[in-house]
Formats: sequence, C-alpha cells, structure tokens
Amino acid sequence: MHDSAVIDEVRQLLDAADFYRPAHETVWRAILALYGEDKPTDPIALSHQLRAQDDLERVGGVVHVHQLADVVPSVSSAVYYAGIVRRMADLRRLRTSGMRTAQRTMEPGADPDAIRSEVEADVRIERERALASGQGRLSRFITDGWRFVTETGADAEPLWGTPEQTAWSSGESLMIVGAPGVGKTTLAHQVILARLGLADSVLDMPVTPSRRVLYLALDRYKQIARAMARSVGSEHEHRLRDGLAVWQGPLPATLDKEPDLLADLAAAHQADTIVIDSLKDAVSTLVDDALGVAYNNARQRAIRNGVEIMELHHQRKATEGAPRAQKPTLDRVYGSTWITSGAGSVLFVSGEAGDLAVTLHHLKTPTGEIGPLQVIHDHERGISTLDPALDPVAILRQRPDGLTVRELAMIQSGQNNPERSATEKARRTLDRLVRAGLAGKAEGTAGGTGGGQQARYRASVRHIGAVS
Repeated sequence: MHDSAVIDEVRQLLDAADFYRPAHETVWRAILALYGEDKPTDPIALSHQLRAQDDLERVGGVVHVHQLADVVPSVSSAVYYAGIVRRMADLRRLRTSGMRTAQRTMEPGADPDAIRSEVEADVRIERERALASGQGRLSRFITDGWRFVTETGADAEPLWGTPEQTAWSSGESLMIVGAPGVGKTTLAHQVILARLGLADSVLDMPVTPSRRVLYLALDRYKQIARAMARSVGSEHEHRLRDGLAVWQGPLPATLDKEPDLLADLAAAHQADTIVIDSLKDAVSTLVDDALGVAYNNARQRAIRNGVEIMELHHQRKATEGAPRAQKPTLDRVYGSTWITSGAGSVLFVSGEAGDLAVTLHHLKTPTGEIGPLQVIHDHERGISTLDPALDPVAILRQRPDGLTVRELAMIQSGQNNPERSATEKARRTLDRLVRAGLAGKAEGTAGGTGGGQQARYRASVRHIGAVS
C-alpha cells in the first residue's frame, strides 16, 4: 500500500471500478489520489485522505485501513493479485453484457442487427480495456531484436512486382492516385482479380495470390460493379463467391473515429486483403493533419493484424500553367501529408478522364522505382497493358544490334540528351533484364586512340526466336 512501486505497477492493471466491494474501490481511489499528488500512501496518510473525503467510516474505519496495510504484498505478488481482481471484473462485465443481450432478444420487435451491433460494441470496448491495461498494453506487440529482423517478413515476396521493383509490398499499403476517369479502379480490379488467382500478373509484374479480399465500395458501388463485370465471366463465379466480399456504401463509422474498424472488418469477413474505394469516403476530412494521423493509425492497426491494404485516392488539381507532361510529386496527392507518409507505395496515374493511354508514375517506392510506364487501357474488357513501343524487352527485340544504356534512356525519356537520372534508370533496367535472362550484355572497352565502346545489350537468343 505504501510502496510506490507497487502502486505504479497495479494502477496500470486496475480501474477503481474493477473492485467488487465499494469500500475497496473507495480505498483504491484515495490511494491513487495521494499517489498522483506525490504524497505518502501509508495508513496514516490514507486515513487522513479518507476522512477528508468523508469516507473513512464507510470503508470500515482506521482499524480496517491498518489491517489492509498489514497484508500488503510484494510488487510481484501485487501484480498477480491485481490480475485476479481484473479477471473477475472482466467476467462480471461479460456476464452482464450477456444477460443484457439475452433480455434484448426477448423484447417485442427486437432488431437482430441492432442487438448484434451492441454486442460488437461491447466486445470492442472490452478489448480496448484489455489492451489499455498493464501487460496487454505494454508487451503485446513486443518482440526481441533478432526475431524482429528475421521473422517479421521483411524478405517476403512482394504482393505485386519483383523484389527489385515492388509496386505493392507485404505489410505496407499501396495507394493508387489519379484524377477521376483515368483508370484507377480498372487497374485496381486487375490486381484484385490476380490476387484471387484469375491472372498471374498485371502490367507484366507478378501478383501473389490472396486468400480472401474485402472490397469496400464506399461510393458509386453500382458503377464499380459494372467496371468489374467487364473482366469476369460465369467460369469465375465460384472463386468470386469464395474469395471476394464487397461492402456496399458508407461504413458504419469513419476510420478516424473508429481506428479498429478496418481490422474488425477484415476479421469479421476472414479477409487478408482490404481495398478502400475510395479514401474520401473513409475519413471525415482528408486535409486535417490530426485526422490524417488518425487514419494512418487505423491503417497500421489493420496491417499489424496481418491485413494487406490497397487504397484508391484522388489528386489535387494541377497548378495553373503546369506542363501536362511534368512528372507529378507527392504534393499532388490530395489531403494531409500523413496520409502518404504512412503508405508503403504510391502509384500516380496521370492523364485525362477516358484516355486510352495514360502514364503510371511511382512516387513512393518500397524498393526500386517502377516506370514511368506508358499504359494502354482496353475499356471494353477492363484490361491494361504496357505500350510495347516503350517496353524495354520489346525495344531490344526490335534491335538485333542491341542498345547502349544511353540509347535506351533517349528512347524512354524522349530526350536527345537524357538527364543522368534517366540514364541510370535505363542502366538498372537493362542490368535487371540480364539477371532475368531476358538480355545479354557485351562489355564495352576503354577509350584509346580509336575511342572506347559502350557496353551493348541484346535480347537473349531464345526470346528473339520466340517472336521471330
């Protein structure tokens, strides 16, 4: 009782309301009041505090206070005893909740959905109470350093892309940004269907299969349904019934107000992947930094529970006079900076509504940058492909004599004198094709009297033969 270490440990486990006997609750509140003011909590000080509150006689008087002090346990024992009190209090609350639920079910005109919502709210409150107390809050997500670097999945295969160029990394959200009508939903649907096993890749990048996807169609869900219908047929019915769940319309609460809602939805529908279409309908406002942090908190809680997240989002209007071909930056993403700060990967689709050809920029990268990619949308079939004119493999196949790094940089950038960043990107692209067996490299020679030769890259023989 008068050991501050004991009080500090126990107060993290127990609320005053956890005590069954009102007298014990009153004593504990008085102890906390003294502790909070950095005053002694021995029997004399405690009796004085209780007397000042006019509670001393109600708890049993001075004698009872001293009797309690005589049986104060050590710190380790106090935590154990507090756990007993806490467990019994939890069981009482759950029992009360169950009785209240049973009573509600027998009321005339009882609404199952309303009762179910109340039960879920009660369970959520109990879980938050458990997480906010002592050992649950302070150690639930602790791991040792070795396990952290070897078992947290940092080396897991990307959900979309390759380890060198990752569009969507496991344990990090993917955000697809663009103006209305540029094909964000079209692109997202292809990745989702690939996650369901209906395709192996999207934009020539492999996609890892998912167990079950929960699609949050928060706005214009009939339009979303029409868009997805372009890409599926009756042969896909079984997989769509088993692997895809769709929420239609607004959520029961915005994610800044209920940060566990994403994780709860995933658990309720056994989903390992959630797609939010779109963010503007999931958060109260996107420009407020506090709400941006709150949304990221909801996102990270779901990710911590093993849920993969894809988000569709809108861009800011381009500044007046800005060149259309100018590469976008993260500043073009609408809303608080904390929304993109918490994302693992940000893809930006630039173009005009209804364009068949758009450009995909990689604004935030988990690994190496992808693109920019020139993408062709087939609006009738809901399929997007890379423009073969700028596909490095296709370019190599069309050049039997091969290409230098600079020549590829000139083609991809459209510049006669490409910047260093474009040249280095072309070098990484060609070297990656060599490692993948899609190209060969003839090393260059150093300069001399006759001048040096740059390294040349050629499509591998088997790939030339495949298209000849």
